Amino acid sequence: MNAIINFANNLIRGATLNKTSLSRHVTDNLNNIFKFNGGVHPPEHKAESTLHPIIKLAIPEKLTLPLRQHVGNIPKLKVQVGDYVLKGQMLAEAEGTVSAAIHAPTSGIVTAISEEIIPHPSGLPDMCITLTPDGKDAWQPLQPIDWRTTAKKDLVASLRSSGIVGLGGATFPTHIKLRADGKSNVHTLVINAAECEPYITCDDMLMRERADEIIKGIEIVQYLLGTEKCMIGVEDNKPDAASAMARACNALMSNSTGRPAMSVKIVPTLYPSGDARRLIHLLLGTEIPNDKRSTDVGIQVFNVATVLAIYRYFEFGEPSINRIVTMTGNVETPQNFEVLFGTPLPTLVAAAGGAKADTTHFIMGGPMMGFDLPSDQVPITKAANCIIAATPSLFTPPPPAMPCIRCARCADACPVNLQPQELYWFAKSDNFEKARDYNLFDCIECGCCTYVCPSDIPLVQYYRYAKSEIIAADKAKEAADLARERNEFRLARIEREKLERAQKHAERAQAAKTEATKADDVKSDETQLANLTTSGQTKSEVAASSSTESSQGVTDKQAAIAAAIARAKAQKLAATSATELPSITSAATETPHSADVQVQADVQAKPDKQALIAAAIARAKAQKLAAAQAGVAPKNTESVSTTVQAEINEIDAIRKKAKQNVDTKQTTEAKDSN
Repeated sequence: MNAIINFANNLIRGATLNKTSLSRHVTDNLNNIFKFNGGVHPPEHKAESTLHPIIKLAIPEKLTLPLRQHVGNIPKLKVQVGDYVLKGQMLAEAEGTVSAAIHAPTSGIVTAISEEIIPHPSGLPDMCITLTPDGKDAWQPLQPIDWRTTAKKDLVASLRSSGIVGLGGATFPTHIKLRADGKSNVHTLVINAAECEPYITCDDMLMRERADEIIKGIEIVQYLLGTEKCMIGVEDNKPDAASAMARACNALMSNSTGRPAMSVKIVPTLYPSGDARRLIHLLLGTEIPNDKRSTDVGIQVFNVATVLAIYRYFEFGEPSINRIVTMTGNVETPQNFEVLFGTPLPTLVAAAGGAKADTTHFIMGGPMMGFDLPSDQVPITKAANCIIAATPSLFTPPPPAMPCIRCARCADACPVNLQPQELYWFAKSDNFEKARDYNLFDCIECGCCTYVCPSDIPLVQYYRYAKSEIIAADKAKEAADLARERNEFRLARIEREKLERAQKHAERAQAAKTEATKADDVKSDETQLANLTTSGQTKSEVAASSSTESSQGVTDKQAAIAAAIARAKAQKLAATSATELPSITSAATETPHSADVQVQADVQAKPDKQALIAAAIARAKAQKLAAAQAGVAPKNTESVSTTVQAEINEIDAIRKKAKQNVDTKQTTEAKDSN
């Protein structure tokens, strides 16, 4: 660390370092790194494209913007054919968490939304927006954001709509890598400026010419992550870039206090030192477990081009609409260009002086991990950091593969400590489970094993094949498991519905049975009412009797009270009958027919008799109910009948005595009148 600080201080003082002094400082820095296993050092071919500064490419006649330019979900279209758009206007918004927006690189008219060939290893077409520029290059109103006074949550939410992705080649949406919930455990920020693959120099030139903006972008990222320190890893074959970054870093640190530590650290030129895990190991000596991410151990990695894009967005409000692209290989003037996304490849090739006659195809990315483009008419996308015009002399076609001789050179070169020869045999024999056991998915497909193989076996191709088969099998198993779960759920649902229907039928049957029982009870009551009415009872008496029979919850006291009331009514009727006989007699003196008097007396006596019968029946029922509630057997029917008959005889005797009294009185009155 002290060597790095001394190196930066010497650069800030304006010392012009010659190659000898620079080598000495580089050596001091290399002593502080932690080397990883393996790696290779192929021919660099970087000097050809660093002879000229970055040139801003002119606006082409047509821009083709693929919706698939990043890892994650395809963005959702917001424009239609015929719409006029301004530079920086959003054409497609991020869909879901892992997604990135697409913006208009210049002003113009949307002339088509259709499938076009895109730069992808599959060579398949995909949905694209075709924009015809109007030449005005008119910006929409830009809205810079003061990141120092704005809440982190709002900054990250705004960054989601910027369209910025990892510009080192991974194209992972940048807002996912930042934390705005206050729970980030990231303590160290690592800036990847290694650019280890041959031919690629876009990051090198970016650091040389725009180091100040890169450092300001790093400052913003540090603020969002809340990191304690930042380390910028630069390979030792980029002395000019390392010097520029050190000067900018020291200038920022000297102009302010209380900022997190920031330093430039030189790493050896060894492919694949630009891999995030390898760079972390070089700078910090930390091994990231294969089942974890760097953030799980408190480290986050950003590319230099990505932090520059973040600075441009917050400082000027510019979304992601262009990037620096290295155009090299078999062209007249290899150099770096600032290219709008969607620019056709022929426009970029022409800006580099055109491809030479023996060019056979174009490679996107570096020669180690890049891929052959399916056509020379594809557009430039966010993942295009380098385009190489290839020829048979630059890239000799691989000879036929020979049998593996078990030399183990591939194992020596593997930077992740795998056994490539074993993985090769497992992949070749379709023994995918064994390949998985040998940590196939830890392979970063860097190509070091293929590069050193004396038998020219395309090992990486076998690993990619095995990975794709395993992934397909896992997806098929997942689909089968899902189908099984859905079928089990369906059967469970059918069984549940069957039980619910059976329960409903049982409830309906029980309800119908209850209704039928109630109907039978009502019918029985009506029949009893009709029978009692026929036997001579009044409706009120029948209703009282029915009510007495249906009231199973009446207490003994209530039954006794009802019987007493019935007896009182009977006695009152008898007494009333006895007092009304004189009036009948007096009325009889006024009529010559004594038979009418007898008829009226009989009519008056009839209700008395009916009342007695009703009272007796009520008393009998009350006694029966009281006995049932007390658990005693009720009296038999004969005793009840005897009681009723005795009361009737008593009333007849009273009536006869009253009649005799009336006759005696009439006789006496007749004598007196004579």
